[in-house]
Amino acid sequence: MRRWLLACALLAASGAAWAKGNIAMAPIGRMDLPWWHRQFDESRAEARADLGARIVWLGDSITYYWQRQGGHGYDDVRPVWDQYYAPYQALDFGFIGDTTASLIWRLDHGQVAGLHPRLVIILIGANNFGRVHWDAAMTVPAVEAVVKNAHQRLPGAHILLLGVLPSIRSAWVDEQTLATNAALARHYAGSAEVTFMDVGGVLEQGGKADAGLFVDPRLTPPAPALHPDAQGMRRIAEALAPVVARYVK
Repeated sequence: MRRWLLACALLAASGAAWAKGNIAMAPIGRMDLPWWHRQFDESRAEARADLGARIVWLGDSITYYWQRQGGHGYDDVRPVWDQYYAPYQALDFGFIGDTTASLIWRLDHGQVAGLHPRLVIILIGANNFGRVHWDAAMTVPAVEAVVKNAHQRLPGAHILLLGVLPSIRSAWVDEQTLATNAALARHYAGSAEVTFMDVGGVLEQGGKADAGLFVDPRLTPPAPALHPDAQGMRRIAEALAPVVARYVK
């Protein structure tokens, strides 16, 4: 992680070399991390083995959590995936800790090569507001770059872009989340190729993230609420179901 953050800092210092100087849009791989390298190789193998996948999920650890089987009930999310996405031979390309930059790198290096899904679901941006501290002004065009990249590589797929989910991290993160989602909603309003959905409301109570719908506060030691639990993920799947049914036959 330290090496990756150092790389980010160095790239930021030479931002003119990147599109509009926005490092959040730059392809940044994490191949120096053995587990990430291994997961990327495995994801490419999954893609080659399941060319008939009708849905592809792209994202970070929240997307990765679809496969979680923690054994405590609240963190057994895999059954929700099996109900809502497994029937479509869905592929889950969620990588822990990834930002928009690393997702762009994955797309640029062939993660979805050879696939012809009907629907691509993208959930990215939460980690932009983490340690790298990239704000909405950087994150919005970066998410748009992810969408454009995915559309170019998978032109036959409709793209379902999800807003950054609510979390309980800081007031600054809340502000960036709201600003990012509002900007993306405006940008994709009326788009025939991209459906933008802000489903964060299903994880809230009184307009704020409901800690009871997240795994992290129940960990030992507890952590800030970021990853929805099984109930929260089920609520998300239910909210997305009409769009999934519309585009995936």
